[in-house]
Amino acid sequence: MGSVIIGSGRALPARIVTNDELSEIVDTTDEWIVPRTGIHTRHVAIEETCTDLGAQAALRALGLEEGGWQREAGAIEAASLDMIICPTLTADTHFPSEAARIRERIGATNAVCYDMSCACSGCVYGLSTADLIMAGAAFARQEAARTGTPLRCNDVRRVLVVAAERLSKLVDWEERATCILFGDGAGAVVLEWRDEAETGAAGADGAAGAAGAAGAAGADAPGILSSYMENTDDVDRTLWCDSAFASREVPFAADGTTAAGASATATPRLAASDAESDPYMRMAGQAVFKFATSAMMRCTEEALTRAGLTTDDVTLFTPHQANERIIRYAAKKMDLPMERFQVIIDHVGNVSGASALIALNEALCEGKLQPGDIACMTAFGGGLTAGSCVIRI
Repeated sequence: MGSVIIGSGRALPARIVTNDELSEIVDTTDEWIVPRTGIHTRHVAIEETCTDLGAQAALRALGLEEGGWQREAGAIEAASLDMIICPTLTADTHFPSEAARIRERIGATNAVCYDMSCACSGCVYGLSTADLIMAGAAFARQEAARTGTPLRCNDVRRVLVVAAERLSKLVDWEERATCILFGDGAGAVVLEWRDEAETGAAGADGAAGAAGAAGAAGADAPGILSSYMENTDDVDRTLWCDSAFASREVPFAADGTTAAGASATATPRLAASDAESDPYMRMAGQAVFKFATSAMMRCTEEALTRAGLTTDDVTLFTPHQANERIIRYAAKKMDLPMERFQVIIDHVGNVSGASALIALNEALCEGKLQPGDIACMTAFGGGLTAGSCVIRI
């Protein structure tokens, strides 16, 4: 049994912003940016909404719009989706969820929808969660068939994971440490649960219907072979962005006063810095670099161990694109050539939870990953979150 990627897509805004353009609004240069980040250009959403980007990536993953990748010929019906999971930091609305907005746009009339907030690790958290939910549903189907009782949960067999981000709305365009890094875009995959007859498994029992079951389903069975997720307390506020409504006032006072005309009281801020709410993303660059390089190697090793594989078995690594220096540092520490990594940050920047999904899609569309190949996706971000997935294409 296993969660198989049957479609992949990406979407990027039309407007491309170069490093030279950034030098016109902040104290920086192309010569300063490239050696430190590897970024030459990024896409910035001017007219596109988060929903626009997410829906376009989803339609391409479904094969309903050109530019995507599908495992088999023919489009995937949007109505066949049982669930949509949208990792995002920049949903167009607090509610309905971004996933629900994308559902409406693409016509996924049967999908249950929700958003995830796990920053740049959204790609891995989304894939892992979808895998776990479908594995649980598969086990429930087996139990229902064995006992002759009704299915005790939603019958989830197809899940769209679509990460859509407009980080350009969170960065301070007067702070060069962050504004040079981030871009906008969306990445999507369609996952389908395939039982043993479809994946070529022999003798899998009900207990095999857990995350990573594809690894026991036969040497060449496609699917998510393993996953690993972790959180580290961000006690030093290395990655932080206040809620837009964190300091809104309420018409009540702390002393119990509720009479008309009482002094309004602002909600206490979680951050311990400025007196007023800070609407922009803030980052301690060196601390993030240290965390990211350590997390990338640690999570990759853990996921590969869970899959019973080593780095030699991986065809291509498709990591989160935070900084090319992070990828190069991790590659050196793992004694791997950069050719084994899909690097896209040079032309898209850091697109948070969508980055690795965009990298995966580019690799699939470019033919760098073929059915049977092993991909390893690793991500890390605010939370602090980190994780890795090992996938047989």
